Amino acid sequence: MTAYRAPLRDHRFVLHELLRVERYRNVPTFADTARETIDAVLEEGGRMAEEVLFPLNRGGDEEGCRFEDGIVTTPRGFGDAWRICREAGWIGLDGNPEYGGAGLPQVVATCVAEMMASANLSFETYAGLTAGATLAIDAHGDDAQRRTYLPRMLAGEWSGTMNLTEPHCGTDLGLLRTRAEPREDGTYRITGTKGFISAGEHDLTENIIHLVLARIAGAPAGTRGISLFIVPKFLIGPDGGPGERNAVACGSIERKMGIKASATCTMNYDGATGYLLGEENRGLRAMFTMMNRARLGVGVQGLALGEVAYQNAAAYARERRQGRAPSGGGPPDAPPDPIIVHPDVRRMLMTMRAFTEGGRALALWTAFALDVAHHDPDERVRRDAEDLVALVTPVVKAWLTDMGFEATNLGLQVHGGVGYIRETGVEQFARDARITQIYEGTNGVQALDLVGRKIPAHYGRALRQVFHPIDRFVAEAAGDEDLKDMAGLLGKSFGRLQSATAWIGERGARDPEQAAGAARDYLRLFALVVVGYLWARMARTAREALARGTDERAFYEAKLATADFFFARMLPDTSSLLSRIVSGKDAMMALAAERF
Repeated sequence: MTAYRAPLRDHRFVLHELLRVERYRNVPTFADTARETIDAVLEEGGRMAEEVLFPLNRGGDEEGCRFEDGIVTTPRGFGDAWRICREAGWIGLDGNPEYGGAGLPQVVATCVAEMMASANLSFETYAGLTAGATLAIDAHGDDAQRRTYLPRMLAGEWSGTMNLTEPHCGTDLGLLRTRAEPREDGTYRITGTKGFISAGEHDLTENIIHLVLARIAGAPAGTRGISLFIVPKFLIGPDGGPGERNAVACGSIERKMGIKASATCTMNYDGATGYLLGEENRGLRAMFTMMNRARLGVGVQGLALGEVAYQNAAAYARERRQGRAPSGGGPPDAPPDPIIVHPDVRRMLMTMRAFTEGGRALALWTAFALDVAHHDPDERVRRDAEDLVALVTPVVKAWLTDMGFEATNLGLQVHGGVGYIRETGVEQFARDARITQIYEGTNGVQALDLVGRKIPAHYGRALRQVFHPIDRFVAEAAGDEDLKDMAGLLGKSFGRLQSATAWIGERGARDPEQAAGAARDYLRLFALVVVGYLWARMARTAREALARGTDERAFYEAKLATADFFFARMLPDTSSLLSRIVSGKDAMMALAAERF
């Protein structure tokens, strides 16, 4: 049987020791958030994840969602769990306090989301989508829309969705056909079909607020003619509660390899009443408010599954006895050694650990930048933070989910044959993790976004928010006896990233296929360097703690050992990645399409 313990000590390390969020008391969202408050929220969030959500994870996977006569029923226990989360205020944790949200920083909410996703990814999707929908309505809605929807959504009484994909088009939203016909009363008649809609129909809340992309008659072709609409499952009654049923219905749910307790729906809009959110033909701009939040959230889902897979693999490796340590020793009739003595098992466990701890630093560093971008009183500071978030969001989504799946696969491998057996429970982590590389924009699309949009934007301005801090750190650490070796390795990898960036900038400008062909390797190279920078900072922080004296020597010494592993066994991949990038597109494009 699987188990889960919230990694509270590591969350506190990143928040308070690495990021030192208490320095930002001048930022409104942090003004009333003392360290004690943050730690109390994390403690309670961890308890909720361990005691309420994780016990439902296996049963939810076995039972799945049921669909009958247009009604979707979630697995046993999910309704009670939602009620507990709703009553405790977990749904609106970082929501606008003006409308009932707790107003906590995004970086704290990200810690809680990670714990929820580790404990029960299917359940977390309902909460995460609702939080994203409230963000979009808050950012782009008018006062009446905010007053109508936000209080009940932030309270968890109503939930939210995002409706982008259609049966004939996935990422290419310019092809969408859903129509929005204006009515005399200012509403719109929404007609069309949306597919792969997470949480599109369920029994957890009394109303579901759909955010739907559609095209108004006469709008420009392509993405320039897309608008965003609020389409509630139930129209709003005179008392502000659910009234008449809207003309939107679930036509079916998908049978999936993972996240089976999360309803993935086909949604049919048959002249449903919709309300324009934001401006006409600016729907993608409004939806990206939710999508960027969702991409960070999906990256955290990959991290979360890597964490729970690591915990179970490490526990199994300590307990499972088989074979002898390569170093030998002990009498021939002694019991077998635990498999954790074997170097290859250590390799797998250390890879998982270095990913989860480094990935957590990356996710929380990005979430913290989101808080600064939204709330810092200094306009220049906000712009710099916005640049950083825009640049690294595709990296967070793609690298954390790629590595999350790799970590769950390694966790299964550590278990050997029993990992492949359903009753053990660890194979569910791998099945659940696989979708994270696909939804909210496939990881290939994230890589194209990085090289095609984010890096060239504003003549490469956003790169300064990553390149300059790394350059400064390498220069400073070179004179530190304890860090100079690590700084040297980081500096070499940073040089490879700079070379790859210049190569893509030069070749990609002449031939877009060169940039596209290099995109996935470039994103991984970018991620390794950024995470290497964060690991080096964590190593410095750990050394400082040990030098001051601490009763947590084991924690900090483990942090240093994991940092050393990352630099010795993971960061060197930057060399081969650069080699692949500069080899160009020819090898992958040489075979004619008809010969596949």
